[in-house]
Amino acid sequence: MTFELAGRIEVDKIVMMSGLPAARQGDLMPNWICYTVSWPEELKGALDYQWNEVAIPYWRTLVRKAEEVGVQRIALENFSAQLVYNSETLLRLRSAVGPRVGMNLDPSHLMWMGADPICAVQELGDAVFHVHAKDTRFESAAAQVNGALETKPVELVTARSWNYVAVGLGRGIDWWKSFIYALKTSGYDDFISIEVEDFVLGQRAGLQASLSVLEQCLFAEE
Repeated sequence: MTFELAGRIEVDKIVMMSGLPAARQGDLMPNWICYTVSWPEELKGALDYQWNEVAIPYWRTLVRKAEEVGVQRIALENFSAQLVYNSETLLRLRSAVGPRVGMNLDPSHLMWMGADPICAVQELGDAVFHVHAKDTRFESAAAQVNGALETKPVELVTARSWNYVAVGLGRGIDWWKSFIYALKTSGYDDFISIEVEDFVLGQRAGLQASLSVLEQCLFAEE
């Protein structure tokens, strides 16, 4: 329905997530496998099932639907608990189903995963279809004790190892200038969408803080 509506109103880009299959046929719960498949041995079979029996056939069908209705770009957010969550998994799906699939690059998720969003931009190139502006701050006391894997609700700011914050409150303005510059270098010329999930500042103040930083990072054309 979303793709059909997009075609009717001549929207050529849809931003969404990849989805996450269960680990085997008959399971009802999605299963995010983000640990080595060396052990337990069942994990390798589960990952093969998710990709080859569920996700790739599903996405081939969806890409054909997009082509039929005129949707040119499907931007998948690199979110945790999704089958596509980083550059490697995005490129794996893109290789299997074609270049209509690209990334909605959200640097905040890559930050807590330990990846460098600037390197991700360079790796993905023209496969970056959309960008979220959101930051991540590590809470050093909890992170040093418990590590970066975090299951507590995002509202429990003081208990977590890391938190989503307004742009500039995790990485400084110099980092964000480098990130925007990398996007421009790669040829990206589309929206940078501010996403506010700062539970300390709230929506309005978080938006204002993010906008203030980004305005100093954008490069105006002559």
